[in-house]
Amino acid sequence: MVLSNDSIKLKPPYEITPKILKLITSISEKIGEVNANYLNRPSPQLRKQNRIKTIHSSLKIEGNSLSEQQITALLEHKRVIGPKKDVLEVLNAIAIYENSNNYNPKDEKHFLKAHRQLMKGLIDDAGKYRNQGVGIVKGSNVEHMAPPYENVPHLMNDLFNYLNKDQEIQLIKSCVFHYEMEFIHPFMDGNGRMGRLWQTLILMEKYPVFEFLPFETLISKDQDKYYKALSDSDKSGKSTIFIEYMLEVIETSITELLNFNNRSLNQKDRLEYFTSLNKVEFSRKDYMNVFKDISTATASRDLKEGVEQNLFERTGKKNKTTYRLI
Repeated sequence: MVLSNDSIKLKPPYEITPKILKLITSISEKIGEVNANYLNRPSPQLRKQNRIKTIHSSLKIEGNSLSEQQITALLEHKRVIGPKKDVLEVLNAIAIYENSNNYNPKDEKHFLKAHRQLMKGLIDDAGKYRNQGVGIVKGSNVEHMAPPYENVPHLMNDLFNYLNKDQEIQLIKSCVFHYEMEFIHPFMDGNGRMGRLWQTLILMEKYPVFEFLPFETLISKDQDKYYKALSDSDKSGKSTIFIEYMLEVIETSITELLNFNNRSLNQKDRLEYFTSLNKVEFSRKDYMNVFKDISTATASRDLKEGVEQNLFERTGKKNKTTYRLI
């Protein structure tokens, strides 16, 4: 965010490049396909798995040592042996993501409330903006010097005004907020995880699919690209490079969801997943639109088994056959 002695620029600087427009179009089409396939309402098991991946990946970026298995155990209220700080980080994150619908991403008070929960017991000033200068040091170099702490409240207020008032599309807004928040570095600790969390909440407001789309997993697989996109945007004085990077991550995440290898699911898994979609009436074609890699014969066997298990009832014959959930 560009600062001057006289004023603070209300709208963060960035450009809409052809690459950004192409990614926006692709993501929008893929979200439409997700909705058409009812993948935006996942089974409870898939929802749980993706929440675990999100928490694991976001905290792994910050150096947390707990595995997905340990996070699963904590989610199931089981005891886990591990560093106290790491366990507390996970428990705090679980509390946030389990109650994500209670946070309004456009409300600055909710933003501070989320930080208070996310960093509870980890730092003394959880939920409060920093009251001292900070810089990000890598090795012997200062990678980023954050704005003076006196400017933080004004900068964050401007950023939320942009979020609330600007007509920019949500996908871009979410990336801009993520970058600008990292640039401002409003907290003494927890900035990275808050940036990723808040981008998710901003996206969820318009696209429910992002509740269980763990794009943090892709970030954690190649953290250098994440930090380079932040650094390159710092050097250019605008968030364009970071927007392009994050949109690529989002597009890849949705593509992976759509390329979900259905052949790895057995009949029981497919029937459990499909019934969780609550499609009251459907045909074999509708069933195969969800499980694109199965044959017509496999779909027929699945549906026959579903009828025998009283999951749904069958009416009509041959190509006029339809099924209804019981």
